[in-house]
Amino acid sequence: MTDDPELTRVEGQQCQQQTIGRDMAARYYLSLDTAILLGILFIAIVFRFHKITLPLVDGFSWREISTAMMADNFQQRSWNIFFPQVSWTGPGPSYQGREFQIVSYLTALLYQLFGWHDWFGRVVAAFFGLVTVFSLHRLTALCWDKMHAHAAALAYALMPAAIMIDSSFLPDPAMLALVTLGVWLFAKYWAGGSGWLLPLATLSFSLGVLSKLPGIAAGAVIFYLMVCWILEKKRKQASWVFLSGLLSLASIGAYYIWAIYLGRSYPPFHVAGTGGYIWDDGFWTYVRDRFYFKSLWNTSVLWFYGYPFLVLLAVGLWIPLSRAEDPKQRSLSAIPYVWLTAAIILYLAAAGEITSNVWNFHIFHVPIAMFCGHGALLLATLGSRTVLTPAVVLRSIFIVAIALAWSTLPLVRTMKKPIAMNGKLLGEELARLAQPGDLVVAIAPEVGDPVAIYYSRARGWVFPPGGGDAEWSKFVADDATAIAQLEELRAQGADLFGVAKNATDKEGRLFVEHHDGVVDYLDRNATKLADLNNLLIYRITRP
Repeated sequence: MTDDPELTRVEGQQCQQQTIGRDMAARYYLSLDTAILLGILFIAIVFRFHKITLPLVDGFSWREISTAMMADNFQQRSWNIFFPQVSWTGPGPSYQGREFQIVSYLTALLYQLFGWHDWFGRVVAAFFGLVTVFSLHRLTALCWDKMHAHAAALAYALMPAAIMIDSSFLPDPAMLALVTLGVWLFAKYWAGGSGWLLPLATLSFSLGVLSKLPGIAAGAVIFYLMVCWILEKKRKQASWVFLSGLLSLASIGAYYIWAIYLGRSYPPFHVAGTGGYIWDDGFWTYVRDRFYFKSLWNTSVLWFYGYPFLVLLAVGLWIPLSRAEDPKQRSLSAIPYVWLTAAIILYLAAAGEITSNVWNFHIFHVPIAMFCGHGALLLATLGSRTVLTPAVVLRSIFIVAIALAWSTLPLVRTMKKPIAMNGKLLGEELARLAQPGDLVVAIAPEVGDPVAIYYSRARGWVFPPGGGDAEWSKFVADDATAIAQLEELRAQGADLFGVAKNATDKEGRLFVEHHDGVVDYLDRNATKLADLNNLLIYRITRP
């Protein structure tokens, strides 16, 4: 210490300048991190809103159309969200056991405000996708650090599977957005955040699982953090989490019990997502089919990720982060591993269902993006202590360029091919020829896809008629059975029959060839309204 007033004043000024400098640096980095996050969100917007007005004719057409029909029926028939119904099983009501209809209901509200546009559902899904990008970024920053948060969010923004699902009229984007938001809010609460975060996290997570049941896998993270509190003897906090979890599970269970009851009580007696599980097919059937790993690999390489993202994932999993010194941070850093493990367990139990309806892989995409981001950082830095060197920047640009050129652009283009366009054209021709109140029977290019009924803006049946245990994705064996089915639909009020000339069932049989006898029967007993290069339409004479 010194008694010199001048020296004391100088030292005080230096200390103040250092404090100001540190504050300015902190604000600079805060602004830089915010700018990077906003840039990643902009990239996500570009890829998710590109061709957002594409009709529902891509590789996910079948499932998208069912969701779109439920939105139509909310807006046109009943706003009761607990009674979702489709339009492809006759005049109705065609109530079905489905997940809680958040995406379709929000879309119906847009219809009510702005009129009907088939792409509104894509817009709703894309906005949920942006919520996922933000929540994933904040969760990764909490679990690991800000650089990993940037890398993980960018990986998710560019991942072909995430882009495709987030821009499709499906419930899955809402599911992932809401459970990711819920997990982040809970992890923030667990790390010392405000008490109001717990009810918000519970509400968000519950709505996410209600949106799509596979979201329940993310609940393993919440359970894991609760166990960490129990081990730390923080029983009061753990008790509140346990009670919140019970409330969440009770609401989720109550809704899905209702959905099963609804689906089993009304024609066509259909509960979505039933079948294809290990308890349905048997454990040894799963073993014999190698848990559908061949299908999983083909989907991963040819559709969802491509080799660049798979390499980043492998690197990120193979080389873990360095062990944190703080015990709380060590617990948080394990969250991606817990989420991924829970998703793998879900896959092993439901591989048949998940590989048949590949959008169910969406629950994997948060941990996959986190590990892809970690792998990208490892390859970009290659042992460098800082990420701001020219070499690291160039390697990062190279990694992103490879991912774009070899994965994102070609795979998204493949998934968005308008494979059901002839079904849409058939539906639009039916709409042109139909009279008010007409019921239609339609066969799209992929047998069972209700796309033609949707674009006819009418109600009706797919052909062969489906629902419940009925098989609607392949033709019956002979013309006589098909004619009997057609006569039964005519007796129920069918007015128009339309078929795409390239309509093919899952066994590769072309309708106009396999059922040429049905076409001859229609020529004799119905009025041909259209015979174009790609479709046939008849007005069916009522009995």
